Amino acid sequence: MTNVTTAQHLTAIDILRDREFPAEPVRSAMVESGPGFHVAHLRADEQLWDADPVDVAETAQEYRAELEGLISALCLRWGEPEVLDLAEHLERVAMGMPVRPPLDVLCGQVPRVHAWRADGRWIAVGLGEGDSEMPVFHLLAAVGRADAVR
Repeated sequence: MTNVTTAQHLTAIDILRDREFPAEPVRSAMVESGPGFHVAHLRADEQLWDADPVDVAETAQEYRAELEGLISALCLRWGEPEVLDLAEHLERVAMGMPVRPPLDVLCGQVPRVHAWRADGRWIAVGLGEGDSEMPVFHLLAAVGRADAVR
């Protein structure tokens, strides 16, 4: 079990909301930024491809509970989120068609996001779980310009 709390995730999201967007793409171990967006790994585990299925199930449950707690906290701030399915965006990326950031980054990592608009920014959270053959878990937050998603 992780020691990261919902409060720490909210702090990370607030830091991203306050951070200027760079003019050029920038990557670090936990944050990818570019013109008009930031995408951060709030929590990520190593690939669990050789783990016991019980451990994988427990990890999945932890991540889902963490996401639900974060969504609940963000709903208290900004109301009900828009749930955005990213499958269409992933298909467009796979076909070499343009997809606006941060959706181009998110669609390859999470199947859907819960998103809000606040203070001129678009804020989203999502959970990537990989698949049964290659379980990889990561909880993501994204911040973009308010018009990032139309």
